[in-house]
Amino acid sequence: MSPIDRIKTYADELTALRRDLHAHPELGFEEVRTAGIVADLLETFGCEVHRGVGGTGVVGLLKGRTDNGKRIGLRADMDALPIEEETNLPYRSTYAGKMHACGHDGHTTMLVGAARYLAETRDFDGTAVFVFQPAEEGRGGARAMLKDGLFERFPCDEIYGLHNQPGGGHGMIKLRPGPIMAAADFFDIHIRGKGIHAAQPHRGVDPIIIATGLAQALQSIVSRNADPLKSIVLSITRIEAGSAYNVIPETAHLAGTIRTFDKEIRTLAGTRMRELAAGFGAAYGAEVTVDLQDVFSVLENAPAQAAAATEVATELLGADKVESNVVPKMGSEDFADMTMAVPGAYVWLGANPGPGLHNAGYNFDDSIIPIGSAFLARMVERRTAA
Repeated sequence: MSPIDRIKTYADELTALRRDLHAHPELGFEEVRTAGIVADLLETFGCEVHRGVGGTGVVGLLKGRTDNGKRIGLRADMDALPIEEETNLPYRSTYAGKMHACGHDGHTTMLVGAARYLAETRDFDGTAVFVFQPAEEGRGGARAMLKDGLFERFPCDEIYGLHNQPGGGHGMIKLRPGPIMAAADFFDIHIRGKGIHAAQPHRGVDPIIIATGLAQALQSIVSRNADPLKSIVLSITRIEAGSAYNVIPETAHLAGTIRTFDKEIRTLAGTRMRELAAGFGAAYGAEVTVDLQDVFSVLENAPAQAAAATEVATELLGADKVESNVVPKMGSEDFADMTMAVPGAYVWLGANPGPGLHNAGYNFDDSIIPIGSAFLARMVERRTAA
């Protein structure tokens, strides 16, 4: 029986787990319930379980038939997003303002499914290391686990992860060697002017005028400073100022992200942002400060591990279901920090069409759970034998 067919025999149980996690979403570093469920399940499978790694992370160790010294890591993320769900699903979020809108409930379930399969079959040598990571959505969960000694305490020779892709071709696995997802810096720009009655603008310093002008000027970093042959996206995602019709406020706030693949472009963008902010502050007589946070590194697939993932996906699904040289995405993923420490590969798993990731109407496609579980499990079987 193929791994996919075997996992399908308990797919209903996995689907029930996924939907329970969906109904009870937890934000980054708050995944107490989720982590507890995962840890308890791993223990029932016979894994050695370590809780509280990097905050609310869980690591499970499962030994194969023999110990040949090889240790293969598999990683899933567990956190939800601060989004109010807008579906009528029977298992919709029961927590106001929190939702699994990115499919981490599905990723967690697929790794649980892989762990169960490997525990039941034990058709591998060495050790499988199951890494359930908290706080992937911009809160540094991977870095927290690494700081807590993830790979010193639980050494891995290589590590693999995946992400669902709505509308990506059902059951398609897509990847590429080298850079596959962008680095991201989050920025906050705080503007302090001088608040005044709206009828007397000449007596104040209007932070809204500065904010709107600066918001447009920042796009010149992309269009006039960056090499046009190198990718960069600068997105302002929040503008906050004022609370009354007849008051020019004291402060304004801009926030957003800078996404790049190139270290020099990344540095340039930060430098130019600060220069433009200082220039606007001087021109208008305001205080303008920039807080730039390095949140995500470039996610790079190691060539050997990308080739191994392609081989396993082709074996499981057939060559027509594998795309091994996809165009990189400007989205970001903190699995990048793990692959900077240990060689690894990250793949996208296509799902049926539907609302996209981070959308209030998103719903994970449960039909891909056996495929994702089988792919992860097979990576352990193949790479411990390599």
